[in-house]
Amino acid sequence: MDEKIRKLKEMVDSSDNIVFFGGAGVSTESGIKDFRSVDGLYSQKFAYPPETMLSHTFYVQHKEEFFDFYRTKMLALDAKPNAAHLKLAQWEREGKLKAVITQNIDGLHQAAGSHEVLELHGSVLRNYCERCHAFYGVEAVAESQGIPHCKCGGAIKPDVVLYEEGLDEAVMDQALRYIRQADMLIIGGTSLVVYPAAGLVRYYRGHKLVVINKGQTGADVGADLVIDGPIGQVLSQL
Repeated sequence: MDEKIRKLKEMVDSSDNIVFFGGAGVSTESGIKDFRSVDGLYSQKFAYPPETMLSHTFYVQHKEEFFDFYRTKMLALDAKPNAAHLKLAQWEREGKLKAVITQNIDGLHQAAGSHEVLELHGSVLRNYCERCHAFYGVEAVAESQGIPHCKCGGAIKPDVVLYEEGLDEAVMDQALRYIRQADMLIIGGTSLVVYPAAGLVRYYRGHKLVVINKGQTGADVGADLVIDGPIGQVLSQL
């Protein structure tokens, strides 16, 4: 067993209040592309940059184009949980892991069996009517054409945080509480460049801060252990 993997296992074994903070890299091993990788959304060619098409302004002014892009690039409904999702769910069942805080919107943590999942950026699986606030599953968007509409005639909006929109303060507060109380914080699959979510890690007060990420992490968080590699591949060795 690799020395870093051995150290990670020792840290996990001696912890019973683990919090996991994850980003796009957690889902790439399930076939979902991240934004900033070589073949991610930011390196592909569209009429507008992805961050423009996923902005609140674009959604309001160009709804039909927004949904064409959203259905094509943001929905990965055939994706399955990978080893990282499954290991985190296992730790929760065992009482070791208290919460998953994720920047992802794919619902794969819940599909793997995790229950306490704080979705900072919302979820593609939840959608609502902007007029009457009726709830709709992902099928209402995925199986529609053009702009999806509610029975009342209102537009159906995905419950995801678009650029220019603020994060849910209640979810942020809950995430802060979990991180402050954690005896171990594992950061996985994120370059820590997306704020304000990335700033949450500054609230950790313990001495078991682990970063697992393929490639460099965008912030010096003073980690006690850094492992360069795919998160699923790493956690599957524990």
